[in-house]
Amino acid sequence: MKDIVPALSAIVRNQSQAIQELFQKNVVPSYGRFDIVLTRGEGAYAWDINGKRYLDFGGGIAVCGLGHAHPAITQALIDQSRTLVHISNLYYQEPQGRLAEQLVNLIGPGKIFFTNSGGEANEGLFKLTRKFGHDEGRYEILTAENSFHGRTLAAISATGQAKVKKGFEPAVPGFRHIPFNDLAAARAAISPATAAILIEGIQGEGGVTPATPEYLLGLRELCDEKRMLLLMDSVQCGHFRSGKFQSFQRILEGVPGGEKFSPDGISMAKALGGGFPIGAFWVREQYADLLSAGSHGSTYGGSPMACAVALKILEVIREEKLVENIREVGGYLKSEFQRLAGKYPKVISQVRGLGLMIGIELAEKIPAFAASDKSHSLQFVNLLHEAGMLAIPSGTQVIRILPAFNLRPAEAAEGVRIIESVVAKISP
Repeated sequence: MKDIVPALSAIVRNQSQAIQELFQKNVVPSYGRFDIVLTRGEGAYAWDINGKRYLDFGGGIAVCGLGHAHPAITQALIDQSRTLVHISNLYYQEPQGRLAEQLVNLIGPGKIFFTNSGGEANEGLFKLTRKFGHDEGRYEILTAENSFHGRTLAAISATGQAKVKKGFEPAVPGFRHIPFNDLAAARAAISPATAAILIEGIQGEGGVTPATPEYLLGLRELCDEKRMLLLMDSVQCGHFRSGKFQSFQRILEGVPGGEKFSPDGISMAKALGGGFPIGAFWVREQYADLLSAGSHGSTYGGSPMACAVALKILEVIREEKLVENIREVGGYLKSEFQRLAGKYPKVISQVRGLGLMIGIELAEKIPAFAASDKSHSLQFVNLLHEAGMLAIPSGTQVIRILPAFNLRPAEAAEGVRIIESVVAKISP
């Protein structure tokens, strides 16, 4: 393929190499990194050390909901750093209380526990389940095949993907995997030890696959019948990315009975802090006091700084009407990608998702990729990099599109052009 990027100058090439060597020498090699050194970002764009601009359709893996370097986040950090950065959770502080109130208002009656990440939020749900079922000897959580719930030992045990567990056996006991969107399989899997079912509203790492309305409503009914908790991992698909605050709210929009649906616990992170580390989990009112004083904690969780940023993000989303933008721009992108699937069926087999969480599934056999042992998704993303776009692989066949909530129509159109140019080049 013809190189569309100017050759690196010797100075810049050396700088890039020097930075990568710092990582190779000093950073644990637990990530497969692309050969790109990013130096700054603004809005929907990021720049590498050579000055090349990329349209960012990956958003730090669904984190940068307001894009890069949003001035409101910068100001919130400055203002809060001048008053109170950290005090520990031995004391009260206003930002955490206000943020908890706003999250509860967006979900329903219950309470919030703050963490630093999505993995920690899921750990909280695991502990909630153990507390809930302890006196009856119930502790088991059913999770979905192809799910992803984090990188702690318990979270990889909960995750329904063998590749993340490899080398970390034996698994933490108490997790079994069931087919996603299969209510009969869930019912059949329940044992006397089962205390909860945990799913994602939209599987992200598993290929951008939404739960069906029937599955969600059926799981709620099943959990009520069996006196089990229904838990939802909304770390990636939550915080408005689908076009509602929670993905289940969007999936059940207009569905009879959907307005009454509520899980018993929800984990959150990623876009909650827009790039500043913060996570949380919400617990439904009737179970909100199960984790009493001394039963769970986090040194940094819900710090004044993190909560100030999260509050500002909620304010910007409201004031700039970004939910409407997510739905409109997301709908445009999905329809355009579906158009490409119809035009290039030998490259794109399917498009799915909601709002600004879209998966482009590639065809199983693309001749242009046959000579490499790298996955189709990785090869496609590398071509997008060459063309000036950042996107995220999901498994071996799916490209995840996770841009900022304030993506402009012109930027969305630019993204479509870039993706179509790559698809056209590799189309047989």
